[in-house]
Amino acid sequence: MNIQQVSVIGAGTMGNGIAHVFAQNGFHVNLIDVSSTQLEKAVQTITKNMDRQISKGSLTEEAKLTALNHLKIFTSISEGVSGAELVVEAATENADLKLQIFKQIDEHAPSGCILASNTSSISITKIAAATKRPNLVIGMHFMNPVPVMKLVEIINGYGTDQQVTDTIVSLSKTLGKVPCVVNDYPGFIANKILMPMINEAICSLYEGIAGVESIDTIMKLGMAHPMGPLQLADFIGLDVCLSILNVLYQGFGNPKYAPCPLLVNMVAAGKLGVKSGEGFYTYTAGSKDLVVSNRFK
Repeated sequence: MNIQQVSVIGAGTMGNGIAHVFAQNGFHVNLIDVSSTQLEKAVQTITKNMDRQISKGSLTEEAKLTALNHLKIFTSISEGVSGAELVVEAATENADLKLQIFKQIDEHAPSGCILASNTSSISITKIAAATKRPNLVIGMHFMNPVPVMKLVEIINGYGTDQQVTDTIVSLSKTLGKVPCVVNDYPGFIANKILMPMINEAICSLYEGIAGVESIDTIMKLGMAHPMGPLQLADFIGLDVCLSILNVLYQGFGNPKYAPCPLLVNMVAAGKLGVKSGEGFYTYTAGSKDLVVSNRFK
């Protein structure tokens, strides 16, 4: 399968990053979102990130202009996927929304088009069942920030064709990524291992065993993690962490995946981490200082 035309659905943080990487590597990209404002913001973000690459010497001005010329924006799924050879869905981590989107993609994308989801936890088999082409549906889970992180977790659904898997593995390498193929079970591998660790860190705080800075410092200096689990949870989004833990808990029926009550309360209070300005730390625009939230001091 020789893929040249890619459609990306969702112009948020992950979607614009995925569009960036494909466009930079010579693919023609249609970026799709219901919000024209979000699309304009995404193009500005891609441009700014490419300018940052130029300043670091990893991209030329000419390559940037070529990549941006390969990028088109659409507010309609039917128009945006009509000529696609690969569609990558990067919408909010909500199962009902993703199923609705995949039904629309299936209706309007060419018959041989591969349909991929950037989901971090939702069943690829369940998503595939919403289409008439389950053999062409696969998971393509990029890591954030997409232009920087090398890993792509590739998830086979129950009926995914081997040729589709081989194509996406090869394609990921073309993007300069390192593909790792896994099977379709709740949380896959990345989040099946990561989220219980984050949840345990939150429980340790909840139980008064240690404070925010101590927990993160121990994991950074003692376990060589580049970022502590509580800071990482803030970066991911506490609502996203809660959603993934619920998928694990419901999928495996094992109490070890039950979300910590503190996490549940923080999400209910709208303290979602970086995106809301406060989680375990407080975030001020333009500041690089990491300040523990007043609630935990």
